[in-house]
Amino acid sequence: GEPLDTSALIQPRCEPEIVFTLGRDLQGAHVTAADVVAASSGVAVGIEVLDSRFVDYGFTMADVVADNTSASRFVVGTPVTPTGIDLRLVGVVLEKNGQVVATASGAASLGHPAAAVAWLTRQLAADGEGLAAGQIVLSGGLTAAVPVGPGDVITASIDRLGAIELACR
Repeated sequence: GEPLDTSALIQPRCEPEIVFTLGRDLQGAHVTAADVVAASSGVAVGIEVLDSRFVDYGFTMADVVADNTSASRFVVGTPVTPTGIDLRLVGVVLEKNGQVVATASGAASLGHPAAAVAWLTRQLAADGEGLAAGQIVLSGGLTAAVPVGPGDVITASIDRLGAIELACR
């Protein structure tokens, strides 16, 4: 419930995400998007706050990995049951200070946000690891990230999942 302290960051940006809460463990080299949805106790709208040491986010792939993929902070709304929701088709609206700055659909994340989580699970399986029940997994940015600073308010709305607001100071 606290505003984002932008003074603690270098060049913060925000992007909307579909967030999965796992209801059971998920592992294996053949996990599919359907498996992810079945293993999820809820899905929610989220906002990821990115930050980077690289000026204007100009980096190579090796740079972004070394910079922890620009991950900084995130906020998550109230999860809803994914049953009956086609996450590929949900509409996404990102607002900054009450103005629409980007729109997308859930399909902007590898064709289906659960496909992104399935990909992650398969990558973890190569090292004998997986995802655990109770974990929260962000499925990837759905629009370009927008710069934020003191006084800004970011709102992410996703059809059937709700909306979440992040004030910045």
